[in-house]
Amino acid sequence: MEYVSRVPRPPLDGLIDDLYYLKGAPPYARLTLPPAPSALLIVNLGAPFRIRGGTDIETAEYADGCVVTMPTRAWEFGYPPWTRSVGVHFKSWGLAPFLPMPAAELCDRPVPVEQVWGRPAIAELRDRLATADGPHEMLTLLEEELMRRLCETAGLALVRYTSSVIAATSGAVAIGDLSVATGVSSTHLAQRFKELIGVTPKRLARTHRFTATVFALNPAGPIDWGDLAYDAGYFDQAHFGHEFRAFTGLTPTRYVEVRRRFLREHPGHAMDGWPLPAD
Repeated sequence: MEYVSRVPRPPLDGLIDDLYYLKGAPPYARLTLPPAPSALLIVNLGAPFRIRGGTDIETAEYADGCVVTMPTRAWEFGYPPWTRSVGVHFKSWGLAPFLPMPAAELCDRPVPVEQVWGRPAIAELRDRLATADGPHEMLTLLEEELMRRLCETAGLALVRYTSSVIAATSGAVAIGDLSVATGVSSTHLAQRFKELIGVTPKRLARTHRFTATVFALNPAGPIDWGDLAYDAGYFDQAHFGHEFRAFTGLTPTRYVEVRRRFLREHPGHAMDGWPLPAD
């Protein structure tokens, strides 16, 4: 697959990790994505794809693209045989200035991108992207669209600051300490988080801890589960295993087996590192 990405210019770089272009045949028809401390917007330029937001949610088809706020459970992405799209990986708080509704309304419920930005606007953007001269021009067009849509958002500075502290500590900071440091009540902080991110600070901290654990894990080598659980700040291996199952639906050992399958079948692939084959 062809994958091109770059960080946008300020002020978008304070909201977005990267803009990306993706084209080609996916490594698997279905991929499972564990929850990550980020949000996603996809503008689709190829055949429709399918998403199931959770085990108790029916699979839905998306032709023009989708918006996914920070999830709380693994979700499944179904690719067509050939895919082409541009997208945005937002920081946990970064999608809020582009949403016309509270993020909590979309939690674990991916929606078509036209539901957020309107069908005429998305149709026009897709037309401009489809006629662009290559991936870099396409990412520039997407960045310009984001700049046009950037809005002032009440409470964003508070949520951005506290989210950044949570991220810097890999979720190890006490949420009560954040309330004291920012001078707001824990209730007010939780409300702002749900409005702008879709989840509470505690849930964001859990997700950051899980993410840090996954990135510290080397599936190609031997793994000391006890040390990994301790370094990540879990109470014990039972707690560690419970969190792994909550985030992936898999035991830690089964998770590594699936990651190793990806490495074995598609070494060096652009998507390796987070998605898991669901087939």
